[in-house]
Amino acid sequence: MLSPSLEDYLEEIYRFSSKLGFIRITDIANKLNVSLPSVNKAVRLLNKKGYLDYIPYKDIELTEKGISLGKFLLERNRILQEFLNVIGSNCDQEEEAEAIEHYLSPETVKAITMVVKFFKERPRLQQQLHTFQKKERLEQNDDIQIDPSSL
Repeated sequence: MLSPSLEDYLEEIYRFSSKLGFIRITDIANKLNVSLPSVNKAVRLLNKKGYLDYIPYKDIELTEKGISLGKFLLERNRILQEFLNVIGSNCDQEEEAEAIEHYLSPETVKAITMVVKFFKERPRLQQQLHTFQKKERLEQNDDIQIDPSSL
């Protein structure tokens, strides 16, 4: 199992590999807003764990294991962003998905996928949910901030 940080690196490596066909340390560093030495360390760890084939100063290539997990990580992120949209969350969906994605089990991701599919196949129900939410927000005066510690 990978740490959340290594998952982020692998997800970006997979994304660059899929889009560009090649992977550069500098691209990963820029995207994740981290230093080159941090990327090098992560790449070496991912290589050691069998997710990458990496020779310093040469190419970085995903192994089959890396491709499989990278694809899952990218899909998990996409489905979480879609879920946040489906439920009418008024957050930065990319940021929110990134914040929660590492803490969900594969079973929970499957359940969320089913919820997304359910509402996509039933757009009227999704609209009813959004109408209900608008009404509730108006009634509750959505300017009120909820203190998470009070929950």
